[in-house]
Amino acid sequence: MTDDMLEDQVRYRCDAGIAWITLNRPEAGNALTWGQRERIIALLDSASGDLAVRAVVIGAQGRHFCTGADLRADRPAPVLPEGAPERPAGSVARMIAAGAQRLIAAVLDCEKPVIAAVGGTAAGIGAHLAFAADLVVASEQAKFIEVFVRRGIIPDGGGAYLLARLVGLHVAKELVFFGDDLSAADALRLGLVNKVVAPDELDETVRAWAERLAAGPTVALGLAKRLLNRSTESDRLTAFAEEAAGQELATNSADAQEGVASFVERRPTQFKGW
Repeated sequence: MTDDMLEDQVRYRCDAGIAWITLNRPEAGNALTWGQRERIIALLDSASGDLAVRAVVIGAQGRHFCTGADLRADRPAPVLPEGAPERPAGSVARMIAAGAQRLIAAVLDCEKPVIAAVGGTAAGIGAHLAFAADLVVASEQAKFIEVFVRRGIIPDGGGAYLLARLVGLHVAKELVFFGDDLSAADALRLGLVNKVVAPDELDETVRAWAERLAAGPTVALGLAKRLLNRSTESDRLTAFAEEAAGQELATNSADAQEGVASFVERRPTQFKGW
């Protein structure tokens, strides 16, 4: 596959501080190939250090958000010595760690706030891609499916990690054990999404939220994201120490100085993102 083809399948643009990452293989339900996954990871990593990027939106073209990993797509084959088994011990674990888990970690670790714009089906790793985002806006037509049980496997891409923290153990087990379709309304009720809107309002709603984030104090938002993501796995002493260290970094940012100055001078705040 050429670079041009891959860039068309995962489109990217940065507009007014907002990085738009758009899955564009609707004929395949936006199922992720190896190359698409690697491109998304690279784009999220780049967004962290790009001062022009102050918020990220992950969305998709067509009826589906992402129907999971594309099991039919070609992927780089390992070079094995003669006589070695096609699936050596440990190879699946390495594949998951280097693939699905890296993708979800890239969303969680991105230093800019990430919005998932879910307009249709989000299944398997597609559902986890949405759940890993900081904010999730869904169309009324969206649905989320923990499809793994239907294939006789367990959730990967951090699914158990994310679900248990987002909805609690009993609900997470129900979703994983049965693999039933979860409507956007039910996902909202469970706290898996922030907002559900009519299909023709999705783009406008996501843009409005992204614009608000892009106008905010980017350093403080990134540090707050890290604290919140860590909050469910830190003890109190660690959490308080990380909060103090984060505040030290935030208060030395130019945006923090602007925030204080605008308050004292009684004028609108103009954050720059650094």
